[in-house]
Amino acid sequence: MGTQMEAVVLGWFILTLTDSPFLVGAISAARMSLNIMALFAGAVADRVPRHRILATVEFMMAAFAVLMLVLILSGQLETWHIFMVAVVAGMVRVFQMPAAQSLVADTLPQDRIGNGAAFNNLGRNIAMLIGPLVGGILFNSFGAKGAYIAIATLYFLSGWVALYIRSSGIQISGSGIRREPESVIRSMVAGLKYVKGQQVLWGTLVLALVIESSGWTFHTTLMPIFARDVLDVDSTGLGFLLFAFGIGAVAASLGWAMLGNQRGVGKLMIASVVFWHASILLFATSHSFYLSMAILTLTGAGFASTQVFLLSALLGNAQPEFRGRVISLRSLAIYAFALGSMSSGFMAGLWSAPMAANIVGTMGIVLVLLLAVLAPKLRRL
Repeated sequence: MGTQMEAVVLGWFILTLTDSPFLVGAISAARMSLNIMALFAGAVADRVPRHRILATVEFMMAAFAVLMLVLILSGQLETWHIFMVAVVAGMVRVFQMPAAQSLVADTLPQDRIGNGAAFNNLGRNIAMLIGPLVGGILFNSFGAKGAYIAIATLYFLSGWVALYIRSSGIQISGSGIRREPESVIRSMVAGLKYVKGQQVLWGTLVLALVIESSGWTFHTTLMPIFARDVLDVDSTGLGFLLFAFGIGAVAASLGWAMLGNQRGVGKLMIASVVFWHASILLFATSHSFYLSMAILTLTGAGFASTQVFLLSALLGNAQPEFRGRVISLRSLAIYAFALGSMSSGFMAGLWSAPMAANIVGTMGIVLVLLLAVLAPKLRRL
C-alpha cells in the first residue's frame, strides 16, 4: 500500500510542481532507473534468507520516506531532491521482488503455486485498490507531508511484519538443496544460462518486457495526465480512477485464486495481455469520468490476470535453487518500464494522453501476438 500511495503522490506532486507531463514520466522512470542490478539482487536472494532481505528493504524505504518528509517540512525540497531520492530508493527496491515473490513458492507445495501466485497478486491488488485512493485524498487534504507520514508508517510496518516470515531459508536448507560455494558473478551467469535453455521461462520474461513498456505505463504515467487534462479532476479524482482499476484487479485475482490450479496458463496469459491492452484503446475514447471508471475496472482485470499467470509460469517452471534469479530477471524486465514511461509522457506532452494511450495499447497487442508465434512452447504451456 505504501508503494502504491507513493507512486500516485509522486506523479501528482511532480505535475503540480512542474506542470510537465514529461517529468511525470521521468519520475516513474527514475524509480526504476537502477533496475539493472536486479540479477545481482536475485543471486543474493538465492543465498541469503529472503525474509531478512525483504525486511531490510522495507525499513530503508521507510527511511527514504522520512527524508522526503523532512525536506518538505523544512521548505528546502526541490525537484532534483525528489529525483535523487527516487533513484536511490529504486536501487534498494530492486531487492524486494526476488525475495518477496520467491517466498510464495518457498511456502507452498508445487501443485499450489498457481493459487499462491493468485493470492500474492490479490494482496498487491488490494493495496493497489486502497493505496492510490488514500494517497490522493491525503495529498488533496494535507498536502505531500500528510501523504508521506502515512507512507513512512506503512513501510515501517511492512518491514516489521517481514521479520516474522520463517520459511525463507527453504531455498538453502528447507528443500534439501546443497550447492558448492560460488561467487555472486558465477551465480548470476548460471542463472542466465539456465533461463536461456528454457523457452517457457525466457518467453514469459520477454512477455514481461512487452507489458512493462506498454500497459504498465498507462495506469502509472498516463493516468495523472488523463485525470487533469482529459477528465478535468483533481488528485482525489485520480485516486478514484485508480480505485476503479484496483476493483477490477482485486476481483480478477480473487477469481483466479479460488479456481484452483489453472491449466493452459500460456494461452490464458496471452489472452489476458490482449484484453488488457484492448481496454486501454477503449479508455482512450472516453471523456466521461464515470464511464472511464467503468472501463478501468476491465483494464484492472486484464492487468491482474496477466500478473497471476506470469508469476505462476515463472515459479511453476523454475527449479527452487534458481527462483530468486528467475524472479530477478522478471524484476529486470521492469527496466523497460523506465523507457516506456518516459516515452509515454513525451507522447502525451507532444500530442495528447489519448494518442499516447492508443499507441501503448496497439503496441502491446501486436508485440504479444508476435511473441506467441516465436515462442510456441509458451502458448502450449
